[in-house]
Amino acid sequence: MAEKTLIKKYANRRLYDTEKSKYVTLTQVAHVIREGRQVEVVDAKTKEDVTAFILTQIILEEAKNKNILLPAPLLHLIIQHGGNVLQEFFDNHLQQTIKNYLIYKKTADDQFSKWLDMGMDFSAMAQKTMSGLSPFNPFFDQASSEKNQADKKPGE
Repeated sequence: MAEKTLIKKYANRRLYDTEKSKYVTLTQVAHVIREGRQVEVVDAKTKEDVTAFILTQIILEEAKNKNILLPAPLLHLIIQHGGNVLQEFFDNHLQQTIKNYLIYKKTADDQFSKWLDMGMDFSAMAQKTMSGLSPFNPFFDQASSEKNQADKKPGE
């Protein structure tokens, strides 16, 4: 399990990293998560866990900056059916789907890398094989020179 960083959220919407003893922005919290660490955000006054809310804020801020996160028809469905149906879907399906996608992507990337390495190995093997045919070079040289002679125009 990744290390967990405790962050306190104050009423003025400021976030305080208890490990580094300093205030942080949503962007800095996102950076901590991208480094592979888990965060836990608690309301400084009520001690309520507000991690999901802050993580949602991070996603929405990034979506705002890129001007898109989810397609509008999907957002309409989420608003229309929201509540328990949406939470059930996220809990039961979306998380596992994303994990499976990441596993598949890593496997495909690893396989592609192996194919590239194998292609390089074949080039090296071909060169090694051709150099191993040196006892036959006189035959190839003779056939090549006879072909060159035949290709020459008369009088050359």
